Amino acid sequence: MTTYHPACRVVAMPQELSSEQIENILQGIKIPPQPQILVDLQMEQAMPDPDIARIAALISQDVGLSGTILKVINSPFYGLRNRITSVHQAVMLIGLNSVVNIINGLSIKSEMSDDTIVNMNRFWDTANDIAQVSTVIAKQVGYPHPDMAYLLGLFHNCGIPLLMTRFEDYPQVMEESYAHPELRVVDVENQRLNTNHAVIGYYTAKSWNLPRLLCNVIAEHHSATRYFTSSHQQDSEAKTLLAILKLAEHICGNYRILGNQPQDPEWQMIQAEVLTYLGLGEYDLEQMEANFAESGIGVQNYRL
Repeated sequence: MTTYHPACRVVAMPQELSSEQIENILQGIKIPPQPQILVDLQMEQAMPDPDIARIAALISQDVGLSGTILKVINSPFYGLRNRITSVHQAVMLIGLNSVVNIINGLSIKSEMSDDTIVNMNRFWDTANDIAQVSTVIAKQVGYPHPDMAYLLGLFHNCGIPLLMTRFEDYPQVMEESYAHPELRVVDVENQRLNTNHAVIGYYTAKSWNLPRLLCNVIAEHHSATRYFTSSHQQDSEAKTLLAILKLAEHICGNYRILGNQPQDPEWQMIQAEVLTYLGLGEYDLEQMEANFAESGIGVQNYRL
């Protein structure tokens, strides 16, 4: 793997966002936040002395909320020279009052039916688990930007809830995509929907002002075989992030929870190359799976 240099830290005083600015921000947000996360955030807001660190931790567990906060801090309004990739840092820079107003605005927009919540649970569960596992893997293999690995794990499937709201049969299409023995997940989606969640995710991440690197990896996350073959020898930060993500997806049982499949053919095609690239072996994989299983993460904790 290649070596990367950490980005410079940015320090700024919180600037209060106006009601009009918050309304403009929320117009582009289509991924609803998790109901339980909103409840926990509202409870924290009601405390006599709200804990902004606790609020930041809750926000970082949700795709829609995290994307909104990063969109805000990386907008021209703040004019920061360096792009912020840490949700915790973004919350501190924006300030408690503006963050609370953004959350309350999203709460009003996020009315969902029970059926929608059930389908969305599959997405929310995998996003948070994969983000956590990606961070641990990044640290274990020496990737110096675990925040980037976390964001990739959290956001890589952000196109899924958008397709769920657009196509009623998308959960079934997703299962068919994971079940196909030859085509990529995105190929099946393209055939059925004339689009796919990786492309939608790319443009969503771009609209949230996420780093270009993350946007590009999101677009490519179901094309990993291009990067992990004997003929592809070039190392890059994108390849490293993609390797971390695919390993995390497999450990979390993404193919079961989203795809409802007993096997993971995508991982089987790239497993040896990904592990070698990350400097890991089969024993390391087994240890990771066992450690995460103890925390309630992994295929051992999900049954078809």
